[in-house]
Amino acid sequence: MTGQTFRMGELFSGPGGMALGARLATEAVEGVELQHAWANDYDFDTCKTYRRNILVPEYGLDAKVVQSSADLPKGGGGVVHQNVHNLDIDALGEIDGFAFGFPCNDYSLVGEWKGLRGEYGPLYTYGVRVLASKQPKWFVAENVSGLRGANEGRAFKQILEHLQSPDDGPRYRLVPHLYSFDEYGVPQRRQRIVIVGIRDDIDVDFKVPSPEIYNAIDVTAKSALTVPPLGLNTPNHEFARQSEQVVERLSYLMPGEHAFSPRALKVMPKRLHINTRTTISTTYKRLEPDKPSYTVTGAGGGGSHIYHWMFNRALTNREKARLQSFPDDFVFEGLKDSVRKQIGMAVPVKGAEAIFTALFKSFAGIPYPSIDPNIEVTKVLESKQK
Repeated sequence: MTGQTFRMGELFSGPGGMALGARLATEAVEGVELQHAWANDYDFDTCKTYRRNILVPEYGLDAKVVQSSADLPKGGGGVVHQNVHNLDIDALGEIDGFAFGFPCNDYSLVGEWKGLRGEYGPLYTYGVRVLASKQPKWFVAENVSGLRGANEGRAFKQILEHLQSPDDGPRYRLVPHLYSFDEYGVPQRRQRIVIVGIRDDIDVDFKVPSPEIYNAIDVTAKSALTVPPLGLNTPNHEFARQSEQVVERLSYLMPGEHAFSPRALKVMPKRLHINTRTTISTTYKRLEPDKPSYTVTGAGGGGSHIYHWMFNRALTNREKARLQSFPDDFVFEGLKDSVRKQIGMAVPVKGAEAIFTALFKSFAGIPYPSIDPNIEVTKVLESKQK
């Protein structure tokens, strides 16, 4: 099956990691084209970033970005506003494909892990409503690895049930898999669950792409941050001010060490020790130049930024964007803290590209090396929860 054009819609789109990955995938699969129909996110700067970078004329001339928030700013930026509790899904255009990275705050292993009981936990149901209303041929949903264990496993089972059989909608065949994105060309150890669904009446089977295809890609932090070198005028490359205490503390840390590493605590003056009840292993942690980065996050206080292996400073937002495999010409809108959040919450571009390439090859009838999914749908759906 060749010569296909997919109109894609997105909920909780983030700044555009999933969208850019899908676009790049079409360049690798002959006969498949992508058009962006609409996108939604709850953050104003994120919506502006998406519009600036994704909705370029050749990919989204008639597309729109919808911001859904309980506290909306006044107009601007080419963004349509709707209240988050009244998102008019029926008013959104028809689509062939659907992508959504539903908010992960309540499923993350860092935090209170409220799952379906949290403020963000039930927001996946907006995606289920899209499946029922628009009946796309395929969908790609992304969330954190902690999704499997939230609410003693009940959350994951419920989400899979609803995605498989949306109320008043078509049935979907699901292929969930826990991806380690450093195995797919991303210079970062980032694990995420991605669920690919194909409408049950379509004779197409998606298979998890084999990471062996990407073995030749250099995913070390050093390569990501230095090849090619970053110019001082590169967008979003502002250096953060570091206090003298932070600079001195970093001077005692070797690559891969953090503020609580045993060797560092022995050589570091007591006045530089951090006295807290919890010892998080990424606090002031330096990168290891010959390994992928640890996970880029979108928020956090002192010591939660990623730190250079050689220079006594935190990474810039542009350097973090490189670890998320965004190209340097992808410009993030907003102030530094807003940009940090957007980058940390995004789906890595190269990770999305690998999944969408496999998906589009499946529809085009092009074979590709694959592996068995590491999450069995049947086993999850048939499990007895407490």
